[in-house]
Amino acid sequence: MRKIGVLTSGGDSPGMNAAVMSVARSAALYNIPLIGIKRGYNGLLRKSSNIHDDLQELTLDLVLDIADEPGTYLRTARCDEFRQLEYREIAVRTLKAMEIDGLVVIGGDGSFNGAKCLCEMGIPCIGIPGTIDNDLGYTEMSLGFDTAVNVCVDAIRKIRATSRSHDRPAVVEVMGRHCGDIALTAAVSTGSEIVIVPEVPWTVESMALKLQSQLTKGNFRATIVMAEGCYEAMAPFNLYKFLTAHGKPCYPEEPMSAVRFASVMKRMCGGAEARATVIGYVQRGAEPTARDSAFAFEAGNLAVRLLRDGISNQVIGMQKGRVMYMPIMEALKCKKQFNTTLYDLVNSL
Repeated sequence: MRKIGVLTSGGDSPGMNAAVMSVARSAALYNIPLIGIKRGYNGLLRKSSNIHDDLQELTLDLVLDIADEPGTYLRTARCDEFRQLEYREIAVRTLKAMEIDGLVVIGGDGSFNGAKCLCEMGIPCIGIPGTIDNDLGYTEMSLGFDTAVNVCVDAIRKIRATSRSHDRPAVVEVMGRHCGDIALTAAVSTGSEIVIVPEVPWTVESMALKLQSQLTKGNFRATIVMAEGCYEAMAPFNLYKFLTAHGKPCYPEEPMSAVRFASVMKRMCGGAEARATVIGYVQRGAEPTARDSAFAFEAGNLAVRLLRDGISNQVIGMQKGRVMYMPIMEALKCKKQFNTTLYDLVNSL
């Protein structure tokens, strides 16, 4: 390997910087220069007028202090053009002009699909899973997931404390896109009484019955944890008709949200003062936990070793608590398995 490139793509996640730092330390160990590619695949398309805004040599002095920083030092951005062959050809020309013989891609399934295409065009690539959603089926965890869960756990515990003080139910929306892992793990970790995820169909009425059951038992500070993508699994519900019938202003086109869901719960459950909180981007912007940092350390080193040894077209992950790797094509075919047993347990206690 004359040089190795590294980029972070898709949504930012805690641990990306730690992975970049590990890649840099490992490349230095093997005397391989490292080039940082900025803003994901956009950097390979040379969209900036100044080359230093797209590509940057990553020395140890530059990256040793970024491991604990949240976000991504290399920045990130979506790159829809990369779906087209003509733009991928530009990327290949950039890599060859820079004498970059291998690429480490840190991101989610979209980023891995880009890496797969580059491998097919003769560019050796290794993928490291970097997404808080934990929606990749081949690995038990991805960089940022543990940190995001811990942010949610901390927030939910504080919310439950004030809910207990005021005898008010709480509705908490967490991130995760189409995956309910953050919501489920946070609910289990905080003793929340109800969890709603996109993997399991649900109705507004059934959740109101669950909440009413908690209220009847004297639990006036029950917590409902909702994954942001759970509304796609919600049975049809006429929000406009319901709220206007109960004296709550609403526009016909308004979609369901955590705030509106809490308003519906209040009116379906005898006026219980449900309050909604959307945790949002703080899940992405936290310092990585020890677990995420340790995974980043191993994954970064393994990525460089694989490229050095002539092994490419692979993605790194974790199975049974150990770091492993497998072909990108096989990994992308793995279907995510949701823990419905744990889901049922949370909603039945």
